[in-house]
Amino acid sequence: MLNIGCHLSLSDGYEAMGKTALSINANTFQFFTRNPRGGSAKAIDAKDVEILSNLLKQNNFAPLLAHAPYTLNLCSSAPETRLFAKEMMADDLKRLEKLPCNLYNFHPGSHTGQGAETGIEQIATALNEIMTPNQSTIILLETMAGKGSEVGRSFYELRAIIDRIKLNDKISVCLDTCHVSDAGYDIINDLDGVLTEFDNVIGLDKLKAIHLNDSLNERGAHKDRHAKIGEGKIGLDAIVRIINHPALKHLPFFLETPNEIDGYANEIKLLRDLAK
Repeated sequence: MLNIGCHLSLSDGYEAMGKTALSINANTFQFFTRNPRGGSAKAIDAKDVEILSNLLKQNNFAPLLAHAPYTLNLCSSAPETRLFAKEMMADDLKRLEKLPCNLYNFHPGSHTGQGAETGIEQIATALNEIMTPNQSTIILLETMAGKGSEVGRSFYELRAIIDRIKLNDKISVCLDTCHVSDAGYDIINDLDGVLTEFDNVIGLDKLKAIHLNDSLNERGAHKDRHAKIGEGKIGLDAIVRIINHPALKHLPFFLETPNEIDGYANEIKLLRDLAK
């Protein structure tokens, strides 16, 4: 069975997200842990969470994915920005222990002129300071498109972060199809080769989720502009090969395409019909 969902808004609460997912035939979903452009976080309603937990169990949901705000940057050249990101992520990890969600994805950050090596060290140092042995959450580093000074534009940069994490069993990767294509990986014509490289550099056992997006850009553009499924440069045929690949088909897939709920419902139906 294809495990697929989309990005939903937390504004109406946890139960509402679960019911919305069911209404579009999704069996998972992604949500921002707090305001995606700021630091505020919605208070956790224990009853709301309990209802969601029961709904997930009753409907055999795949793992959910919590997403950190885009504004958090653990490797900024500004110390106050790094501190803010670290404090917000530490708070997120505490809050996630109260939720039925054990995957937490974030963009590694932008080194803002310091160089990738410095950025990698700063990211790893911050994670080592906020991660705890008893946390149930797996932190996911997202593959990035490589625009500007982004860290995580290659599997090697992600591996360099992972190698520096003390609690190594609590760090993994989320692969974004738009990002890796924009970064230069040929998932259209050589998906097997890309996955072999991922396995050799990071290990497929570290791949825990897929952001399933088409791209408005040609491979290697380093721009990160998502397109609807089948309407971009990656194309439907390649997307279908991804969801049916033996090394990937067991993973949860999360749509971040430029859609409203009706559009997500159409994409989920399309992909379920094409899943083997």
